[in-house]
Amino acid sequence: MRTILLSIILLLSSTLYSQHQLSDNDWKTRYEKSGFKQTSTYQESLIFCKKLAASSSQIHYTSFGKSARNKALPLLIIDKEGDTIPDIIQKKGRLILLIEANIHPGEPDGIDAMFMLLRDMVIYQKNIDLLNHISILFIPVFNVDGHERFGAYNRINQNGPEEMGWRTTAQNLNLNRDFMKADAPEMKAWLKLFNRWMPHFFIDTHTTDGADYQYVITYALETSHNIAPEIGHWLKINYLPEMTRNMFEKGHPVFPYVSFRNWHDPRSGLYMGVAPPMLSNGYTTLHNRPGLLIETHMLKPYKARVESTEALILYTMKALSSKHQEFINLIAKADTNTASPRFREMPFSVKYKRSETDSIMVDFLGVEYHITKSNLTGGDCFVYDSTKPMTMKLPLFTNNIVEEEVWLPNYYIIPPEWTTVIDRLQLHGVKMQYLSSDSKLKCKMTQFSDVSMRNQSYEGRQIPTFKSQDDFMFQNFPAGSAVINMDQKTARVIAHLLEPRAWDSFVYWGFFNAIFEQKEYAESYVMETLALEMLKKDPGLQAKFEKYLTENPSLKNNQWAILNWFYQQTPWADERLNLYPVGRLFDNLPKDIILRNY
Repeated sequence: MRTILLSIILLLSSTLYSQHQLSDNDWKTRYEKSGFKQTSTYQESLIFCKKLAASSSQIHYTSFGKSARNKALPLLIIDKEGDTIPDIIQKKGRLILLIEANIHPGEPDGIDAMFMLLRDMVIYQKNIDLLNHISILFIPVFNVDGHERFGAYNRINQNGPEEMGWRTTAQNLNLNRDFMKADAPEMKAWLKLFNRWMPHFFIDTHTTDGADYQYVITYALETSHNIAPEIGHWLKINYLPEMTRNMFEKGHPVFPYVSFRNWHDPRSGLYMGVAPPMLSNGYTTLHNRPGLLIETHMLKPYKARVESTEALILYTMKALSSKHQEFINLIAKADTNTASPRFREMPFSVKYKRSETDSIMVDFLGVEYHITKSNLTGGDCFVYDSTKPMTMKLPLFTNNIVEEEVWLPNYYIIPPEWTTVIDRLQLHGVKMQYLSSDSKLKCKMTQFSDVSMRNQSYEGRQIPTFKSQDDFMFQNFPAGSAVINMDQKTARVIAHLLEPRAWDSFVYWGFFNAIFEQKEYAESYVMETLALEMLKKDPGLQAKFEKYLTENPSLKNNQWAILNWFYQQTPWADERLNLYPVGRLFDNLPKDIILRNY
């Protein structure tokens, strides 16, 4: 028996030795081979992923979808026992961590950090014990087509790598503005992946622009607004203080991701905002999953940026591993609370704005700088001197004020013709049923007014601005209308998509722009006569007309606008014009309503 055991030990040692020998010759990444100055191309990334998977049963290579140019979106699944099915992994009590790189391929720090970290785990067995409690999903290149636009002139502000990808997709969409509207095929695939796996924690890796300062790395992590309070509290107590201390000890001073009250000018003061849901870290919090945004600084050497990214990811893995069951239970509790009717007992915030009055004084590790006037443009030129570090005492504006809040209904009801909206909701993991017959229901409906469109499209969409008024009314909904019960864990997502005044609602993103278009009109010679008759029959109409002219003085001599106003007062006017078709039902569904699962 001892002879057999000795033989097994020698065989394992030989295998391990061979892997170490291979790593010396063949396991270095392009980043390392280049002296920390280059990053991998898409094809090189695929080769390295497949080589990692071939080297260990704990790593599985697959793809989770296709780009707009039909290229595979790569995914590595790292699990202690080689499991690749989320339900199996979760039943074994392991926490699922999703890490993403190259959503902006010009900011590739995350892929080089993770390739080294994963290689060291499975080849050198460094920190391999983390897999006892954590399973990892790693997306090395999310924006594949942007990464393929590889070149030396893609980030004018940035200090390396020597070549990198382009910020947007082949369709010129910024994926980190697409998490709610989900226009890009890449994002549709990501949402399917996210909702299939429902990771407990999410990390997105970036490089930021902005003023110069000492920090190589900054972070954003929502703890007090668009996230379940119990999760936010846990992060404040159990994650952030120790993470900050650890990063400083490891030589990677870290600070929250901030913007400056005056662009490029730290002395003007610092802002910490709430991430809107269109951004990755804003989106995952709606699902009760914390999203850690890593932002290294563009002016720092690439090596320092990659090392700090790796350090923060590794610390996060260790922190989650040490309290994995506690954190898993916390997520489950938050999901249960969100799906409970109690979640709707208080107003729900769907939009925030920064406070200009509430601030705290903080130490900020900046550098000396001065401002001169440009001879070329007459504007301010900021000149930073990174050789002269200084600690600044600055006001940090951390408070954010609720700009819009709503009372959430028991149900949202969407007529069946709005298939694009219904399909997108399903991509977000929203469960729904459908009316089996035509139904008349008393709902809160929204009427829009003063609608206008931005002069320029944003992310391929025309954004409307408007005023709105909510009123309860009876509304007919045809058979096949989608009925969304708010007793589900995606309630935060549903509200942000379907409440029209929300930050990143479907209304905001132009999914309902057709309702703002008037399709029937009256000829002027018809309305000239009819308007005079209307004024004679209705004495109160004159006062309404004068109020309209007072509020819209530029239309005083606009014949078409005036006559169209009178047209809108007639029974011929379209009662659906500017009416948001989505109903909000605050009562229980009538007992005679039959819902079907299609």
